Amino acid sequence: MKKALPNTKVTVKLRRSNYKEEWYLIIESYPVYKRGSTRASRVVESINRTVSTPVWDKSSIARILPDGTFNYKPKRDLNGIIQCRSTIDQEACIYADNVRKLRQHEYDSAILYTDRENEIAAQNERSEQDFIKYFNGIISTRHPNSSDSIIVNWRRVGELLKMYSQGQPIPFKAISVKLLEDIKMFLLRAPMGGNKKGTISQNTASTYFSILKAGLKQAFIDEYLTVDISAKVKGITNIEKPRVALTMNEVQMLVDTPCKDDVLKRAFLFSILTGLRHSDIQTLKWKQIQQTSKGTWQAVVIQQKTKRPDYKPVIQQALQLCGIRPDDDEALVFEGLTDASWISRPLKVWIEASGIKKHITFHCFRHTYASLQLELGTDIYTVQHLLNHKNVSTTQIYASHANPKTREAAGRITLTNVKDDEKPTESKMCPKANKRK
Repeated sequence: MKKALPNTKVTVKLRRSNYKEEWYLIIESYPVYKRGSTRASRVVESINRTVSTPVWDKSSIARILPDGTFNYKPKRDLNGIIQCRSTIDQEACIYADNVRKLRQHEYDSAILYTDRENEIAAQNERSEQDFIKYFNGIISTRHPNSSDSIIVNWRRVGELLKMYSQGQPIPFKAISVKLLEDIKMFLLRAPMGGNKKGTISQNTASTYFSILKAGLKQAFIDEYLTVDISAKVKGITNIEKPRVALTMNEVQMLVDTPCKDDVLKRAFLFSILTGLRHSDIQTLKWKQIQQTSKGTWQAVVIQQKTKRPDYKPVIQQALQLCGIRPDDDEALVFEGLTDASWISRPLKVWIEASGIKKHITFHCFRHTYASLQLELGTDIYTVQHLLNHKNVSTTQIYASHANPKTREAAGRITLTNVKDDEKPTESKMCPKANKRK
């Protein structure tokens, strides 16, 4: 199949001045098709030259004016160059025709480019664009249904990129491994947002850099980058913090401690018994509490974090915490549960009243669910399914301090002739190394 040619024609024309008896020399190109468009456009280019002595062709009418007079076309020689009586004007017309030849060659050559050459030209055009502007632009398209915390983190990374570049754009062609390593070091000492003082934590920097790499990965997919440079740079090491969880005794202490917020207490116990997050419990509706064909109950949850359906078994104790089922299935089960951003204060009051000294957040109840399941003998893959973890490695974090076999194994090594109440003396301690004289 033959390739259709646009047949763009470039012409030198005269445009009369509104103020003087002179004419501007212009270059007009038509039809011109811009990249990605099938609509023809007309391109007019001024060459900053004027003439005042053009010769008119009385045999060629350009248009009829309202008063009945005529406008004639300029007279041209055999090469199409406009003729003038003045030598200076004629030189200007020759210059204009040379520009015309140049533009005509550009258009003629453009239609002969191979697809590969067109792609190179398009890639060069994309490489000039600003990565920061692109990054901020894909937040809404990449995360249309994501939680507010994810959106906030992406926007914060965009702000830090502007801070790093001091408000200047970062063109795609400037992105390199060295640049990303430099941004990584900047994030490790980046300031905290809002009115907070100090620098962000290493774990926060790790999260931000992962978001930056995700943006670069998307830029590679969208062909703004020819190389997946995100794969060439290592992320910032995340410092694994111990998961804070409650023991069974501590859970019972909370059960026995009165709480001014009844919904908070019921939601806490429901989380302990199901492993659901605060966001999932807060949005849980009665229509999601369903009875199975076997007579048991389950909560069908579209988790706010993963956006996947999750079928949580609801035991009788957990069902009782939900209260009396209303006629309206659209009603919230735990109506009035405080938002995650404000729940820490009433929760802290309740925790302190129980005598527990640990720093507990609502999410710790989910950690408690996982730890107690493992400690009571549930295998790790079942717990992974109950928590809806994608990878079992995430579930294994809880196993390190919840496995009773590790504590049993630690007690197997004993020493003879050592009394429990015997205090080590200096002579019984590890001897100091002999100092050289």
